[in-house]
Amino acid sequence: MFKGRHFEPSVILLCVRWYLAYGLSLRDLEEMIAERGVAVDHSTIHRWVVRFAPALLEAFNARKRPVVGKWHVDETYIKVKGQWMYLYRAIDKGGATVDFLFSATRNIKDAKRFFRRAYQRHGLPEQVTIDGSQTNLEAARQCHAEARLRERADATPLKVRQSQYRNNRIEQDHRRIKRRVRPMLGFKSTASAAVILGGIELIHMIRKGQMPQADGRNASLAEQFNRLAA
Repeated sequence: MFKGRHFEPSVILLCVRWYLAYGLSLRDLEEMIAERGVAVDHSTIHRWVVRFAPALLEAFNARKRPVVGKWHVDETYIKVKGQWMYLYRAIDKGGATVDFLFSATRNIKDAKRFFRRAYQRHGLPEQVTIDGSQTNLEAARQCHAEARLRERADATPLKVRQSQYRNNRIEQDHRRIKRRVRPMLGFKSTASAAVILGGIELIHMIRKGQMPQADGRNASLAEQFNRLAA
């Protein structure tokens, strides 16, 4: 993963993890790493995040714990270049992250893209809780029916609970993501927003304990994060 890089992998991983996990700016990180005797420009740290966060997320998804079949689905707002865009998210009834999808628009096409990917990765849920969005309701049911016809004809139709007040669980979960995004003062491009949000979600899932521990002990965030690059 780090072949040909000028800096040590440990320095790269430290910068990437700190940026994704904590309310630090790139210039904050530049100063903090300099105190450790390493001179690295903040723009280089940004390139590391954009380059390595997707690979680390992919490694995590290959090991991710299974989720249960009762999901809460919602989308939240993310500002990019002064414009509000959308982060589709789903968690299961235990709070584990099921899936997420960043999109510049919010319509039936985007909702279907989110549900199709979530169903493909995690199988068909028995129940989905959403707010009053008719778009999400239609997308959840249509994609579930498509998957049943294609893969599991014996599966029962999806049960949908539609209530704004029953979805407080995922609203609370959004706040963990927004708390890290807020100090960034908005993203400069849609592409980098998608990558960095994926990295923030990765840290959030590790903190939730969604990465299995082979040795049975409770490894730290840093240990689990570094293990993804091994």
